[in-house]
Amino acid sequence: MGVTVKILVLILAIAGGLVYRNVTQLWADLPAPKLDPQEWWGDEAQPKDYEAYLKNNSEVIGNRLSYPDKTIADLKERLNRTLRLTPPLEGVAFEYGFNTNYLKEVVEYWRDDYLPRWREREVFLWQFNHFTTDIQGLRTHFLHLMVYDDNKVGKKHYPVLLLHGWPGSVREFYDFIHLLHQTNLDNNNKYIFNVVVPSLPGYGWSQGTSRKGLGPAQVAVMMRNLMLRLGYNKFFIQGGDWGSIIGSNIATLYPENVLGYHSNMCNNLSPKSLAKGLVAEFWPSLFVPSGFEDFFFPKSNEMRYLMEESGYFHIQATKPDTIGAALTDNPVGLAAYILEKFSTWTNPSYRSLPDGGLTKRYKMDALLDNLMIYYLTNSITTSQRLYAEQYAQAQRDLHLERVPTRVPTGCARFKSDIMQFLDVQLKDKYTNLVHSTYHKKGGHFAALEVPKVLYKDFIDFVETVERKFKIKTL
Repeated sequence: MGVTVKILVLILAIAGGLVYRNVTQLWADLPAPKLDPQEWWGDEAQPKDYEAYLKNNSEVIGNRLSYPDKTIADLKERLNRTLRLTPPLEGVAFEYGFNTNYLKEVVEYWRDDYLPRWREREVFLWQFNHFTTDIQGLRTHFLHLMVYDDNKVGKKHYPVLLLHGWPGSVREFYDFIHLLHQTNLDNNNKYIFNVVVPSLPGYGWSQGTSRKGLGPAQVAVMMRNLMLRLGYNKFFIQGGDWGSIIGSNIATLYPENVLGYHSNMCNNLSPKSLAKGLVAEFWPSLFVPSGFEDFFFPKSNEMRYLMEESGYFHIQATKPDTIGAALTDNPVGLAAYILEKFSTWTNPSYRSLPDGGLTKRYKMDALLDNLMIYYLTNSITTSQRLYAEQYAQAQRDLHLERVPTRVPTGCARFKSDIMQFLDVQLKDKYTNLVHSTYHKKGGHFAALEVPKVLYKDFIDFVETVERKFKIKTL
């Protein structure tokens, strides 16, 4: 072998070794980062004596917030000023966004039917016990339903933390809460659940921060602190959208507190996972149960859909305050921006319908309840900042997608959701993936759209965790 060839072989070997090292480093699992459980997010300076602060600010306060008649009257006046909407193009339904012809009908219903019944809707929204407490300097709102049962023979009693996303709110879970909470009334059901449903920081009645850096990892710390505040050292988690990411972060950072993590939007965006997804398209039968291939393939369809539907994401991840300013005190614009997501994220085919299929799967009152929470609390801007924080450098440097989550995990897939991940991808992240299901009907807002299906899936997951792991009830 000539000298030149030997040198070339040596160069290739070194290059191959460097590539292998870099790839393995990029794909390797990482240890969980340590986050400060006392990190301060309040407007005022952080107390020097944090223990004293906790002693004086740990009270849980019952709340029943109401809005004066003048606030509702002002909203009605704003809804009257909608005559300058630009007509849609000929033959266009929801393909260009919210159809303005139908938007006029929604506004008319909101103004002339829904608002006159606002006090009735207010009673509906406050049917559960609402509370606030101070967590790391922020007023945090949550629903808390506790079951007191003197006859618990044959029943298992667990706490569950329900986490919503954007553009949702605690309202998404109302039917699901009833199913969880009424298990106590069914003698054939073996479960009792204490249900905690917080408004995420900056959402609804939960205070937003004035400081940079409150991303999904830090929100996870706050939600765990809330559960500890309420006396729940071990609990189940269920969530979708941001609730999926935050719930996953809790399970990853604090596995000692999580009995099981269940999500209707499990994901794994690590480089290894994305590479496996591309490889799987060549041999789908090896990775997907028969009959569910169309959940994942062809990937070109999924990529096209993501490109078409992710414009909001890029805006909110880069300029949340700009779009927030456009939507603040603009109820018609807010309705178009939020309700459009309940159309296309529920079923992509609804874009071809002049009404976006909004009332095919939801009651208009339920959609307007959720919209009213954003409008009345003026939380659209603060809610959208979570996107920018998720993609800030400090958040990315945590690399939580590469930290294994070892708690029992259950993943429910709904056919029309935004994206789907294979078990072979998820198991790199969720090493105890013990429950994996597919549902032909349903989209991104499963708790609101198909609460009974989601409830059954969650109960099946709890039963699997009980069977495979020794867990203690309350």
